[in-house]
This record gives sequence, C-alpha cells and structure tokens, in this order.
Amino acid sequence: MNYTRLYYAGCNIYRQVFNFTTATNFSVSFYHQLMKISFTAKARQHWYYIALFLSICLYTNATAQLNKAEATSLIRRILPEKATAFTVEALPPQSDKDAFEIESSKGKIILRGNNGVAIAAALYHYLGEYAHCQITWNGTNLHLPDRLPAVPQKVQLHTPYQYRYYLNYCTFNYSMSWWNWERWEKEIDWMALHGINMPLAITGEEYTWYLVYKDLGFSDAELQDFFSGPAYFGWFWMGNLDGWGGPLPLSWMKSHHALQVKILQRERALGMKPVLPAFTGHVPVAFRKKFPAAKLITTNWKNGFADTQILDAADPLFAVLGKQFLEKQTQLFGTDHLYSADTFNENEPPSDDPAFLSGLSARIYEGMKQADTAAVWVMQGWLFYSDRKFWKAPQVEALLKAVPNNKMILLDLAAEIEPVWKRTDAFYGKPWIWNMLNNFGGNVNLFGRMEGAASGPALALNDTNSGNMAGIGLTMEAIEQNPVLYELMMEHTWRSQPIQLDEWLHKYIRNRYRSENTDLIKAWDILKHTVYNGQSIRDGAESIITGRPTFDSAAEWTRTRLNYLPHELLPAWDLFIKAAAAGVNTDGFRYDLVDVSRQVLANYALPLQQRWVRAFREKDSAAFRVYSSRYLALISDLDTLLSTRKDFLLGPWLATARSWGNNPAEKALYERNARDLITLWGDANSPLHEYANRQWSGLLNDFYKPRWSQFLDMLQHSLQTGATPDLPAFDKQIRTWEWQWVNRQKAFPVLPQGNSIQTARRLYDKYRSVIEDPL
Repeated sequence: MNYTRLYYAGCNIYRQVFNFTTATNFSVSFYHQLMKISFTAKARQHWYYIALFLSICLYTNATAQLNKAEATSLIRRILPEKATAFTVEALPPQSDKDAFEIESSKGKIILRGNNGVAIAAALYHYLGEYAHCQITWNGTNLHLPDRLPAVPQKVQLHTPYQYRYYLNYCTFNYSMSWWNWERWEKEIDWMALHGINMPLAITGEEYTWYLVYKDLGFSDAELQDFFSGPAYFGWFWMGNLDGWGGPLPLSWMKSHHALQVKILQRERALGMKPVLPAFTGHVPVAFRKKFPAAKLITTNWKNGFADTQILDAADPLFAVLGKQFLEKQTQLFGTDHLYSADTFNENEPPSDDPAFLSGLSARIYEGMKQADTAAVWVMQGWLFYSDRKFWKAPQVEALLKAVPNNKMILLDLAAEIEPVWKRTDAFYGKPWIWNMLNNFGGNVNLFGRMEGAASGPALALNDTNSGNMAGIGLTMEAIEQNPVLYELMMEHTWRSQPIQLDEWLHKYIRNRYRSENTDLIKAWDILKHTVYNGQSIRDGAESIITGRPTFDSAAEWTRTRLNYLPHELLPAWDLFIKAAAAGVNTDGFRYDLVDVSRQVLANYALPLQQRWVRAFREKDSAAFRVYSSRYLALISDLDTLLSTRKDFLLGPWLATARSWGNNPAEKALYERNARDLITLWGDANSPLHEYANRQWSGLLNDFYKPRWSQFLDMLQHSLQTGATPDLPAFDKQIRTWEWQWVNRQKAFPVLPQGNSIQTARRLYDKYRSVIEDPL
C-alpha cells in the first residue's frame, strides 16, 4: 500500500472541502517528520495509523469548533442586537440523526447541537416557541422583548430523519438565476434555521464542464453553442437543451465558480452535506466531430428546442468523462460524496427492456465510483411520476436494483401530489426522501395541500410498507410564495407524528402577526378549506390575465380552474381587511393582505373576461366597451396593489440580472434571459409560453395589459366595422410583439411604492360588492 500517497490524499481533501488548516497542517507536518526517520515498513505502517488517528481527532475537534463558530455567526446575522444573549455549545456527535437542546442558565439561552444546522434549528425553535417570532421569504417578525423569555425546562429534540433535502434543478432558474452572495447567504441561513442538511448545490457547474472540455481539446468556438444562457441552466444541466439564451460569457462562468466556493464553504461549515452534480451523458454537438467513433443518442425534449446529444452509457468514453468531471469538480469544490444524476429527464429511453435499463444505471454509477469509491447517487424520481406509462414496475425495478442500496438515494419528488413510493415497493429497498413540490414554474398563486403536508411525511414514516424512508425535503420549482406551506412542511424535521393543523395554525398566526386576532384565526380556517385544500387540481390556478389573449376561459399553460368556488374566498378577504382596521400591521400581515387581495382580484378577472366575451358575441358594442375597459382597469389596479411589496416586483428580477454583466452586451443578454423565461420561455413560437408566468407589478402593466389591449382593440374595431376578426393574423402579430418585448431594455422600480394596507382597503371598497355578483 502506498501510505504516503493515501495520507496526502486525505489531508488534501480535508483542506479543499473544509478549509481546516490546523488539523491538516499538523498532520502533514507530523507525517513529514515520520518520513525522515528510517523505520521498517512494519513500524512505518503503525506510525501511519497513529498519525491518521491524530488527524481524525483534530479534524473532529475542528469540525465541532467550526460548526459552533458558524452557528454563532448566524445568530449575529439574524439577531445582531440580541446575539450576546445566546451561548452556543456542541453536543457529542450523533449516530446519523441530528439533535439539539435548549435551556436557560445564568441569564443566557443555551443552544446545543451536534452541528451548526442543529444549533440553528434550536435557535429557530426558541424564536418560534418562546419569543413568538418567524422568519420567512415573505414576511419576517423578529420583534423581541428587551429581556428574552426564559426556557422553563430543558428542551431536547432528535430528528427521525437522517436527510432533510432542499431544492430542485428548476429552483436554480425560476428563483435563483440572478442571486448574488448576499442573497445566497440569507437563503443558507434560512435553510439552517429550518433544519436543511442536504441541499442541492449546482451553481457554477458550467465552469467545471468548460474546464473538462478544454482539457479534452475543445475550442471556445466549439463550445459556444453548447452552454445555455443563465436563465436556462436547469434544463441545460438535465440535457433538455443546448445553447438557448447564450452565448454564455466566460466571465459568468468564473464569477459563479467563485460564488459556488462561498456557497459550499458556508453550507459545509454549518454541517450540511451538499449534493453536487454528476455526468449523465449530455455532450456538445461538436463531440461527434472530436470523437467520431463515440456512440451518441440523439434526443429531443419536444418543447420547441433542437436535438441534444447524449453519450451512450455503454460507450467506454462515458466512464472516462464521468470520472474526469468528478475529479475536476472535486478539485474545484471538494466533495461530500453525494451526486445528483437524472437519466432521461422528460425524455424517453430508447428501450424499455429491463436489461437495457439495468445496464444503463449500473454504468452511470460505475462512472461515479471510478472517481469516488464513496459515491452515492442521488436521483430525482420525477421520471417515474411524469412518464408513468413508460416507467412500469419492471422498468423501475431494473433501473434501481442495478445499484447497491447503500449507494443510491431516491427523491420522491412530488410525494404530496402522488407518492411514487407506494407503487414502487418503496423504491425497492433504496433509502428515499418524502418531498413536497407544491409550486410549478414560479407562478404566483395561493395554493397548497395543507392537510397532506401536515400528515403525509409522518404517515409515511410510520407505515410498515414505506421501506427505508430516510428523510423529508422541499423540491418546489420556485420559492418566495406560500410561506405557510414551507413552514408547515419543515415542522416535521423534529417530530415523528402528524401535525395537529389547527393548533399549528394558531401558533403560525401568533408568530406571524404578533396577534391572536380572532378574525385572522377565522380567515385562516377559510384559507385552509379553500386555496389550501389542494384536492382537485395538481398545482395552483393562474389568472386569465397572464394568458395569451383568448375567448376561452383558459389559455395555454394558464390554467384557471380553481380548487374552490371563488365566492368562498371572499369572507377571508373581509376578515383580513377587518384585521387591518383593527391595527394588525406586521411585515407578514402586509404580505398576506396583498396576496389574498391579489388572489381575489385575479379570480375576478375570469368572470369579467367572460362578460366582454359574451358582449362581443352578442354584438353589443356598448357593453363590450364597458367590460373590456373594466378588465384593463383591473389589470392596472392589480399592478398598483402589487407595487407595494417587493415580493411582487418585476424590477429586482431584471436589475439583478443586469448586475452580473460587465459590459452593455452582457447586461443586455442577461436582461433578455430574465424577460424571456417568465414570458415566452423560448422563441416567438415557443410552446412553453406563460409556463413561468408571474403576477408582478411592472409585468402586468408593461406586458399583459398591452397584449390584452391589442386584442380588445381588434375586437372593438370588428364590432364597429362588422368585419370578422382575423385571429390567426393576430396570433402571428402578437408573437412578434412578445418577442420584441423580450428583447427590449427598460428599468422598472426595484423598491415598493405606496402603502399596502391603504391600497388593499381602497381596492376592497372598489371591488368587493361587484365581485359578489359579477354577472
């Protein structure tokens, strides 16, 4: 055995991954001294193990100290004026599941945990249970008394879940495309507070691949049409598209390599184990020219994009590339041995033969193993949900059983919608994670399966048929909406029994609004039975406003079917307005008031649209003019309402996109990416247009309203002249206009304008009575 090489490799990994200089420098120095002494081979072997033991001891101590130090820094970021009231202590290492303790002693709040995440979770538990505070993406309450409440008796909690997973490939674009370190730092703090310990970490992946392909002799010109623009990385990484939104500047790759280093350092310092990407076969078109003998599979995502090339896993080059990628990635970012790889994402394999699928997954895993013998494959189970016609029991079983059980973790990606584990024999013995998806495309709506989120994970955990359920997670396509669902879901981290929803909601209301206002308790009971009942539709309905103009009650990718009757939501609006009049005025309340008001008005758009449609068909020009004018006014009123909250502004999305550009051309490219993703998604003829629609101030007045205005002007002209409207010509015209909008450059406000409560009350007075009887 080459002990020198092995030992240096271990020290190098410690340095790269954890940046622990004390332990590794001591160990390296100690080992250098040993090598100067003339030992026998047998003695040298013994001394090697002594040195390794000392290194591990120092490493373990350094880990504990780093977790404590990072947790202390987190407390300072969250509570800068109260940080000295907390003392952080380390608990002994746990077997594989985290634990924390909280107690009061000598005027201090003692937070103990076996790592930084556990300590952060202890802090959030204290803030919620004793100080009645809350931290969400959409509203924060950190109103603390001068003297912090004491903890009457020691709190001790253990999690039943080894893994608490976070993020979806899509989240990195629908929400995170333009994030800088400041925004990432806040998110990592949020993750730690909520007990997340297994985040997907794919920022900067494009730079790794750039270096790999440069090592293989590819020129920049040969790679120019391969890398997508920044808003489309999620689908580029999954092999669905090449080049769209590019060409990608090298400056972006380098800046996001640096950003990923910071992200990983912080996540690991808190005790998280990030999941990094692995090779799944997607290669540039130029690969065929460079390697003419390579066995390539041509595939197409069928969403308006060109074919992509997948290197067959049976080709010897597959393992070579997989190994090179992981080695390069480890060199750049270190590793925690968890690797995300999804085969044939929303693409059907060329064969459903179980033997073929078994060989495929075996070779993909082998490619990981060659670079990292400790590699564990983390697979999104989305393919088993999205293409269940292909993935029947024999196919699923063959794909999974080819990999050892302890070398693969399955993500049941949308378990709240359809628990795939129930029809796959709990993933045939693999460890698996129960995830809530909830949001598709970043659409703005009030929606969720609240009862399911309160009970689903614990019911699965205690089900004798659930096999090796090892964790819970959040896999939404976008964040920064419906905060109640994510707070509820992560409540499971420290419990093994279903959540008593009404009791939990009372606590949520108290912490969010600093009030136990009975009107708000009633309002949330209505929300629980309406927008959050999640019974009859897969994901939240959008407003007809965000759809491409149509006579129908829904547009493509703009589903308007609700999971409740619209009038059933109105009493909740009444109660929120009443609570505002009673003086409730926290950040979370203002967000919720705007969001409930927005949902009511967004719902009202549909009957109002149908009224002018009926007037047009009845050739009633006067009525058409009245109701079409009201429809456009509603859009503007919604824009005004949403402008009072930064959560609903277009401006920050575009401004942060442009901020990454180093010159006018780069700024224009990033703005075009940002505009395109949330409107057309692709080119002027994209079949995915409106998939990622947003009800945002700026977008409503500058995109949706002008688009509807052109349609309504055409119809008004038709009524005046008696000519039949040329709908195919309009469709062609509006696609051209939309593409022109995508390519414009225009600044929008980045800060909210106006008063949320006053604006909501004004619109309530204007619309409440007419919404009651819209027809």
